[in-house]
Amino acid sequence: MMLTEGIVLGYHISRSGMRVDPTKIYIITQIRIPSSQKEVCSFLGHSVYYRRFIPNFTSLATPLFKLLSKEAEFKWDDECQISFEILKQKLSTTPILRGPNWSLPFHICTDASDTALGAVLGQRENQMPYAIYFVSKNLSPAEVNYTVTEKELLVVVHAINKFRHYITGYQAFVHTDHSSIKFLMNKPVTNPRVT
Repeated sequence: MMLTEGIVLGYHISRSGMRVDPTKIYIITQIRIPSSQKEVCSFLGHSVYYRRFIPNFTSLATPLFKLLSKEAEFKWDDECQISFEILKQKLSTTPILRGPNWSLPFHICTDASDTALGAVLGQRENQMPYAIYFVSKNLSPAEVNYTVTEKELLVVVHAINKFRHYITGYQAFVHTDHSSIKFLMNKPVTNPRVT
């Protein structure tokens, strides 16, 4: 109560405002240049999660995506280096969390992997997205055995549960990158976890 500044949930909060904890940024700035397709894939996998907060992400990352095609020979050139440095810089200047604007609709962006779930609560103001809240969760041993569709639905349920205090009574949209979920609307579902 008597502190004038401190680290809370990965953010350094002081009289001058809120910024990301410098130790978190240091890890990203120390990522070394990828030397194989696997390392490029790993870097892009991390970057893609934040694509909504990086303007022109696709055009910035195109040289790195070209390295991932099966026919392409792994050749790190100046174009790849520039793309890598720009993405690293964008990832280390993370978006600052803002408070909600209650007159705008909320957007929940979700994603699931084989081991964890992640979601972002945000809004759009002047066509630019900004973050309000990030949440993630490791999957339990039972949840690891879920199918991909079940994991994608699990992260939606988890996110809505975590963000319910913000979205109750307000317009909210859920965005997921799993296209097969839309087909569940027209198909009888026999799995009780999905229903």
